[in-house]
Amino acid sequence: MLFFNPTSDINFLFNTGQMLSSENNIFNQSYKDILNLVKANYPDGLSEEDANHRLNTNGKNMLREKRSINVFRVFVMQLANWLIGILFIAAGITVFLGEYVDAGIILLVVFINALLGTIQEIKANKAISGLQNFVKLKSHVKRNNKIIHIEAENLVVGDIVILEAGSFVPADLCLITSAQLQINESTLTGESIPANKNATTDTPDAQQGDKSNFAFMSTLVTNGTAEGVVFAVGMDTEIGKIADLLNTQKRVDTPLEKRLNQLGKKIGLAAIVICILIFIIGVLQGKKPGDLFLTAVSLAVAAIPEGLTAIVAVVLSIGVTKMAKQHAIVKKLAAVETLGSVNIICTDKTGTLTQNKMTVQQYFVWDTILEVTENKDEKTTPVLKKMLETMVLCSNATFIDNESTGDPTEIALLHFYDNYATDRQNYIQINKRLLENPFDATRKRMSTIHQHANGFVVSAKGAIVSILDIASHILIDESIIPITELHKKRIREVGEQLSDKTFRTLAGGYKTVPGLITAEQMESDIIFIGLVAMFDPPRIEVQPVIEAAKKAGIETIMITGDHKNTAFAIARQLGIAENIDQVISGIDLEKNKNSKLPFSITQYKVFARVAPEQKVDVVKLFKNEGAIVAMTGDGVNDAPSLQEADIGIAMGKSGTDIARNAADIILTDDNFNTIITAIEKGRNIYNNIKKAVLFLVTCNLGEVTAVFLAIILGMEAPLIATQLLWINLITDSLPALALGMSKSDNAVMQFKPRPSNETFFTKNRTWRVVLAGIIIGLVTLCAYCFGFYTFNVSPFDNTIDPAIMEYSRTLAFMVLIVSQLFYALSLQHVQKSIFNNKMFRNKLLWFALIGGISIQLIIIYVPVLRNMLHLQIPDKNGWLVIVVLGALPLLISELFKISKLPKRGLKRS
Repeated sequence: MLFFNPTSDINFLFNTGQMLSSENNIFNQSYKDILNLVKANYPDGLSEEDANHRLNTNGKNMLREKRSINVFRVFVMQLANWLIGILFIAAGITVFLGEYVDAGIILLVVFINALLGTIQEIKANKAISGLQNFVKLKSHVKRNNKIIHIEAENLVVGDIVILEAGSFVPADLCLITSAQLQINESTLTGESIPANKNATTDTPDAQQGDKSNFAFMSTLVTNGTAEGVVFAVGMDTEIGKIADLLNTQKRVDTPLEKRLNQLGKKIGLAAIVICILIFIIGVLQGKKPGDLFLTAVSLAVAAIPEGLTAIVAVVLSIGVTKMAKQHAIVKKLAAVETLGSVNIICTDKTGTLTQNKMTVQQYFVWDTILEVTENKDEKTTPVLKKMLETMVLCSNATFIDNESTGDPTEIALLHFYDNYATDRQNYIQINKRLLENPFDATRKRMSTIHQHANGFVVSAKGAIVSILDIASHILIDESIIPITELHKKRIREVGEQLSDKTFRTLAGGYKTVPGLITAEQMESDIIFIGLVAMFDPPRIEVQPVIEAAKKAGIETIMITGDHKNTAFAIARQLGIAENIDQVISGIDLEKNKNSKLPFSITQYKVFARVAPEQKVDVVKLFKNEGAIVAMTGDGVNDAPSLQEADIGIAMGKSGTDIARNAADIILTDDNFNTIITAIEKGRNIYNNIKKAVLFLVTCNLGEVTAVFLAIILGMEAPLIATQLLWINLITDSLPALALGMSKSDNAVMQFKPRPSNETFFTKNRTWRVVLAGIIIGLVTLCAYCFGFYTFNVSPFDNTIDPAIMEYSRTLAFMVLIVSQLFYALSLQHVQKSIFNNKMFRNKLLWFALIGGISIQLIIIYVPVLRNMLHLQIPDKNGWLVIVVLGALPLLISELFKISKLPKRGLKRS
């Protein structure tokens, strides 16, 4: 498993556990019996001491992990390559020809390459596995009469867990209470339709998966709320019994890696064709077939960047690990590639663009807007008192001892109550909740029924229009009178007025009933009380980030359920929209979408009063315009739009499990800034991979050019097989990896997003690769020829002294390596010259360069190694040629950069 996917692969979340087994007929017992069996403390929950003791005794709530990586198997897989097979054949032929040293070098290079590939793959897997520490399921659990938020792996048998829509069930639970609860149990039963659950219903003859008063680990709550007691964790859960089935997921190559594999195959095919030509031409020229075969095979291996995929895997994995440390967890590697192309960010307002710190600033009761005070001695009016009572009863949030859980809006309502009274907890306990009709995005309201001393009371809260739709009366002073259209008109006007001031409004209502009624009956004939106006201040740091995104060619689009005026007021403060014409409501969007008249969505920056299903429409419409869309979300209904977007971004703190599961990226800080940081990191990672690709292809082209031209011109090959393989080892690994690990460049946000269909080899880059490769090949050939002319010998002479040939090949060997290592410096930046840029910015690259040259000097000056590779010690003129010709490709490249006018504005690199 590579990334977090609770629905299909949760093995890293749960590993061990204890349960009451089905042999004890656990599924045929009532929740009261189970509470006794597990020694739970309902309703207060376990104490921290008891929970910690159980955790230490029985272990964490985790499934058994996959087996660790088999290093030997990884090493063997590095050798399972047709090119490596050809090299083994070449080594065998070399032994047959009596060249034992050459055969040994070939095998040494093969095994060193395999070792490097093994190290890279293990490093990549470890980096990706490290992401598991950043993403863990959380659970709401009762401990010490408080609802706290803990990691699901720390749940123990006997814990009281709170379930809500959008969350995954963290362990096997027996339900104690439930309200309109539905759970998708497809991970267990294969049935995609959510199952209705009811704590009061028992089905003794049903199979375990059909038990309506039980909830099972890894299943998804799609609607409603519930309380349940944990009776099984880890491997003792129902999903734990089939955990081995969840560990079969195999790693799938990203689109980037697939393109690189295709690139390697194309280059390989071209290299093989060239090598066959070299072999045929050499034989026709009378050269030894054995030597030609080894040279052709070695050149084919040198020409193909077989280490490219491994290098890219390391760069991607380490890159996403760094992103995770900066609060952006990439679940799918393909998202890194797509990030660089994003040009539209569709984002919610609350918590992302704002601080998600709701406070009730004003309230409206007929016919006055009043400021909220913090004076508990101030006498509350009957209407305000009823408003406070309604809002606090119709809430699932908690706020005890300065610790809060739940929706920020509901937490704000608790603070609102506390501004005028001190008996909140006592009041909630006296008015026992009997039934809840949970909030959903379609109804846009929530209602509850409570029993108190005088009978039963229904409390309701929601959007103004939603509460007005079910209101039949209105509370004015101490009188309840029928609500009229004039009342409703005035209430809507006040709502508009408050929205213009950037307030988020919420309406409240109540009614008394003679007895317990159904959820549907609760939402009719409501007595309207009034409105509360809440303010969630914009994040101070967001506005400059939005401006920076604009400069990077990225438009920020706000999608919210808030009123049109509220949304525009915030959007204008943040620099998203300049005038109200750039704002469209969900109703108008639907009309325009269905209209036969031409409609372009790009003119709008804010989408207000948008229903969840319309978010998908917004994403589709932008994609139809050719945009690459990133979409943020946190709720159950955001999952479809997160999946529809090119990049789905879920909120890690406030988001639901279903939203995080549907997303490609999870923000652990719910911060808009992190989105832009992730895009910047994604662009840099892609650019670094591009540098490594261009470097490898350029170098390999240089090697092919040198050998091919020499053979075509009638010379002996400037490099023998073992030398080519050694060069491939030195120049293909460390410098390429160092370029892939280059430090981030802030300048990437000064360019337009990269087109999603752009390849590594645009017209401009292709010419640069070809020219640089030819130059490297030519300077190598020049060094080779210089070696001959040093001794006044023609390189076309067929009777050249072996010592002179060895010396000439030494110069070609050294110039090729030095030119490739030096040229890597030029690729630190594709436009800026190293003389204008921070030349020593990439310390790893300098380490690779100095290390590579040092290794060559050791080989030259250690007799045994020198003789193995058939080299000689160059004289002063030889060293001068090596330095001058070796530096020439770098100098030409830098002069080319300097000669180009600096590119400004939003242009592509």
